[in-house]
Amino acid sequence: MLNPTTRHLKFAVDENSASEVLTESTHQLFYCPTDVRILIIDDETAICQVIERALAQPHFSIESISQHDKIEAALQNGSYSLIIMDYVLPGIDPNSLFDKVKQNQPDAAVIVMTGYPSVDSALNSLRARAYDYITKPFDINKLRDTVHRCLESKGILRMSEDALRENLGKVLRDRRKGLELTLSQLSDRTKVSLGYLSQIELGKNSASIETLYKICLGLGIKMSELFIAIRA
Repeated sequence: MLNPTTRHLKFAVDENSASEVLTESTHQLFYCPTDVRILIIDDETAICQVIERALAQPHFSIESISQHDKIEAALQNGSYSLIIMDYVLPGIDPNSLFDKVKQNQPDAAVIVMTGYPSVDSALNSLRARAYDYITKPFDINKLRDTVHRCLESKGILRMSEDALRENLGKVLRDRRKGLELTLSQLSDRTKVSLGYLSQIELGKNSASIETLYKICLGLGIKMSELFIAIRA
């Protein structure tokens, strides 16, 4: 097994921070219209455990495999939405593993991890249509964000209404402050009441498309740019 001490120390630190963030907000940010099955393949049990804890939330069923002789059976017998796999696994050719994933899990998205990045491995992952290629050691919070984006792109994971309102409000507030506008000045520009603008920025009230259009005009941004910024 490839387990340098420094890598374990890195992941131990990230595990604590990831747990804190997860407890505070992750369960409220997203909802799943269906159950999500995730398979983690890594020969280091500690890494599997860290990723499991960071991704844990309702409607997520997460399995881990650290023994190479159990991988094929899991791919044949399971049904996964996402597979997170280490590129370098003892005794396994990565291209062969990609082929098995494609054959047995054609609908699963793949995120590749590696502690030994190279042009060849990146290109092989690209050819295998991996969603992302992540180098170790990595920030576990960034991995979780990548997983969320991946599942969102598949229509499996969706931002909750509360999170959408909060993110929208923050983007509008940051834009307004960047222009050095007060709420009162923006209210004059948009003809939207000051109180309503305040509630929107605080994420406590939803805005109609018409209202958002007026606000975007007042802030000098396109609505398409606004919605892109919400998920940035």
